[in-house]
Amino acid sequence: MAYSKGEHYDEKVTQGLIKTYKESIELLGEDSEREGLQKTPERVAKAMQFLTQGYQIDANAILNSAKFHEDVSEMIIVKDIELYSMCEHHMLPFYGKAHVAYIPNGFITGLSKIARVVDVFSRRLQVQERLTHQILNSIKETLDPLGVAVVIEASHLCMMMRGVQKQNSVTTTSAFWGEFEKNETRSEFVKLISAKLH
Repeated sequence: MAYSKGEHYDEKVTQGLIKTYKESIELLGEDSEREGLQKTPERVAKAMQFLTQGYQIDANAILNSAKFHEDVSEMIIVKDIELYSMCEHHMLPFYGKAHVAYIPNGFITGLSKIARVVDVFSRRLQVQERLTHQILNSIKETLDPLGVAVVIEASHLCMMMRGVQKQNSVTTTSAFWGEFEKNETRSEFVKLISAKLH
């Protein structure tokens, strides 16, 4: 069987973006008909739809699709979840890792669903601070846990490539709710995400 891509794009959106990016290339002083740029507006149009596909996906539905009754009340952590997002101020990427934990209260969810929730909110025009809270709130709303914790560490190209041009800066944001608002529980979480256990 021949290889085929599984990506699908809205034709109306694609055509509108192609026109916009072609004009942008020309406004920047380039020739949009130059061989190397002829297909660039279409590629960028599709790339931007891929990078912002989170608007079309319901994070809560993802968690509910694998929600199971389980009598567990110990901390569950999924750490080092890679994330790629777009800064809404300059539309430049930021990337890094998310560490997510929750303490169940009768329900758990599939571990991969936690990573998918990170992707849903990352694949939007974002600020890291909001992204952190959106992940927390989705888990809180769907699983009704005893507590949720989210820490994100990310590098922002809007700080690295332009502006202050600080290539080694990393931004850390955190959000804690429920049991994680207690110092002891929060400290245990931070210790575990910092440890090299494998």
